[in-house]
Amino acid sequence: MTVDALTDVAGLRVGHATRIGDGWLTGTTVVLAPEGGAVAAVDVRGGGPGTKETDALDPRNVVRTVEAVVLTGGSAYGLDSASGVMAWLEERERGVRVGPDAGHVVPVVPAACVFDLGRGGDFRARPDAATGRAAVEAAAASELGAPVPEGCVGAGTGAVVGHLKGGVGTASTVLGSGITVAALVVANAAGYSVDPETGVLYGELFEGRRVEYPSADVHEAARRRLAEAAAQSPLPPLNTTLAVVATDAALSKAQAQKVAGTAHDGIARAVRPVHLLTDGDTVFTLATGARPLSEDNPLALNEILEASADLVTRAIVRAVRAAEPVTGAGGAWPSYGELYGGHGGHGGHGGHGGHGGHGGHG
Repeated sequence: MTVDALTDVAGLRVGHATRIGDGWLTGTTVVLAPEGGAVAAVDVRGGGPGTKETDALDPRNVVRTVEAVVLTGGSAYGLDSASGVMAWLEERERGVRVGPDAGHVVPVVPAACVFDLGRGGDFRARPDAATGRAAVEAAAASELGAPVPEGCVGAGTGAVVGHLKGGVGTASTVLGSGITVAALVVANAAGYSVDPETGVLYGELFEGRRVEYPSADVHEAARRRLAEAAAQSPLPPLNTTLAVVATDAALSKAQAQKVAGTAHDGIARAVRPVHLLTDGDTVFTLATGARPLSEDNPLALNEILEASADLVTRAIVRAVRAAEPVTGAGGAWPSYGELYGGHGGHGGHGGHGGHGGHGGHG
């Protein structure tokens, strides 16, 4: 049974640590690989990224597999959350072996951050090593194949898309070859996810389903509400959509990097504009290697490339639809569901938003 989430790739687990209230509106999300790691790659397209250990993933460099990937709020400060994940992995002797003892390991934990500073009211309320540990512990405690909470959780807690509330979304598919491909995103963009002329989510125009357009009255009311929210939120809607695309296919680091690059097309379909100087748009790829690609077909990677972009688009749509409105000391951000209800698409995707798997910082 599949759950339409990143965890449909066998062996992967996802954990969130979420902090809300008393000036907090932020969190961290960890994708935990099976013990022994997964082949990893990254592609950074935004002009203002905040990342850690991404150079290690270059196909020319020595590190082949990683044990975890961290997505976090807190801008560059929040990258400290990866230290908590490293410590947890070291305690379990998981990482790159660098000495004769089994405990002589250096866990390589790539990380990327979104800007959410001050959105809860306190600029200094941001994830740290303890938040990262809580997220990886939540991942480790989850069942294999478990549903992934979506919406305002983990790294998506303080996420904003334009002046709408953003968050975490995920999606998966099984290809005709039997290979599973999945994506998890943190939608937090300076650009917009909604067509200003119609109120339809850009991403839903690419999903190949019938789109139900909001009425003119509903759309006009939504535009007024968004204008009011923008006036209530003094901080600019900075930056960044993050994604992890995963597959059970056996990929080289170079192939995984190609997947990460193509998956950026999925962001461009769902958010406009993207990849600006104020964005940190970053996509990671994880490949667990359970299913070899067809040796008879030199273009076998193409179906994974196509699926990666489609799933990132769908995951962004799910993130925006699962998000709940937030009003507080840091600003006011309505949700798409609050403004449009079930209009502009084919129903909501908020079934897992905000419930379970939040780690120790709820």
